[in-house]
Amino acid sequence: MNAPKADTIYALSSGRLPSAIAVVRVSGPRAGQALKMLGCKLPEPRRAAHAVLRDPASGEIIDDALAFWFPAPKSETGEDVVEIQMHGGRALVAAVFQVLGNIEGFRPAEAGEFTRRALLNGKLDLTAVEALGDLIAAETEAQRRQALHQFRGALAKQADDWRERLLDALSLMEAAIDFSDEGDVPENLHASAVQVIGEIAGEMDAALASAHRGEKLREGFVVAIAGPVNAGKSTLLNALAKRDVAIVTDIPGTTRDPIEVALDLKGVPVLLVDTAGIHETRDPVEVEGIRRALARAHAADLVLWLVDAEDRYPPKPPAGHGRSITVRTKADRLATGIQSDASVISSEISGALFISAHTGAGMEQLLEILAREAEALAGEPALVTHARQRHAVSDARDRLRSALQIRSSGAEELIAEELRLAARAMGRVTGRVDVEEVLDRVFKNFCIGK
Repeated sequence: MNAPKADTIYALSSGRLPSAIAVVRVSGPRAGQALKMLGCKLPEPRRAAHAVLRDPASGEIIDDALAFWFPAPKSETGEDVVEIQMHGGRALVAAVFQVLGNIEGFRPAEAGEFTRRALLNGKLDLTAVEALGDLIAAETEAQRRQALHQFRGALAKQADDWRERLLDALSLMEAAIDFSDEGDVPENLHASAVQVIGEIAGEMDAALASAHRGEKLREGFVVAIAGPVNAGKSTLLNALAKRDVAIVTDIPGTTRDPIEVALDLKGVPVLLVDTAGIHETRDPVEVEGIRRALARAHAADLVLWLVDAEDRYPPKPPAGHGRSITVRTKADRLATGIQSDASVISSEISGALFISAHTGAGMEQLLEILAREAEALAGEPALVTHARQRHAVSDARDRLRSALQIRSSGAEELIAEELRLAARAMGRVTGRVDVEEVLDRVFKNFCIGK
């Protein structure tokens, strides 16, 4: 898969300016011209060289820098690449961009375009591209581990292995079909192919079983804080976030739109969502807020259902909203303090936990419960981590199951066709086929310069 002839692109590939160092990256057929126009010679390939950058119009020095030259195809993108490491001042980078922009055939890079060219030139496969995006976006240790596992080829190697074995099984089926009357063709080709199909289908089932965990680790474990008005939801959110992120008043209905706070609990991303208090109202704004609160609770992985510790008959969590923990708040107001023993303060989903955000009582136990719930995501890195990957592997697995179901009919041609479709689905995992259909979606969240 080769990229078409393209413009030479350039971008700032380091962080926001101003900074100590700025890295300007240039890639394309005329990348070497960038250094020549800046008054520098091309250095030896893959060796740093001192470069005095000059304005070609005035001859004025722009900056002292380091330059790197990576001739194709031994570069990150597979094209000629130049990297300039210079001081990270806005005016300095702007001056270099002014020079590059005036060179014929040069233009600023689009988001993710360097990586896209690396994909089209065979330097990366589609799973590595997705993993690179995840690696850049990783905010916790577990996310980093999973993204690095993928970037180093975990799924790509497995997908290629499955594809090669499927093609071997397909060759056995085609031999059984085309040369069944030949005396030197073994009679057990069909049985051998079926055995391979069953083994691969089982391995795909195991990979898909952990797919939800892999996708959830990327997105975060969502915990909705819900309950009636004035139950202390916003106060708890502020206490867990250790900063004031939500307005807290005694006026019912203060929180209307859901408020989100991201936490890192033992390396696992946890998204806390403070929702509007659930109560009867005719206020159309509050009605919409409550509708959104119930929707977020329904979609959450876990619901903390908050009720006042002094309420003798607290409302129960709404039905149909999955797992929930009842948390009794404002426990410091009880006459005898927290009225629960160790069996109540537990991680049991059906139990009730007494807390006081004011005194901190019960907060450690609550954090332990949340960490334990989220930690289930942080086991061994999952093999399948994106919905696109899951759909492709599921399609291949379903094709194999279909092939196994029709084997008793003796229709070898139908089995062979299912194997072809399964192999094609495996090709979609790494981008061997149908890659253009998904490129825009894959790169939509990439940053400029990557």
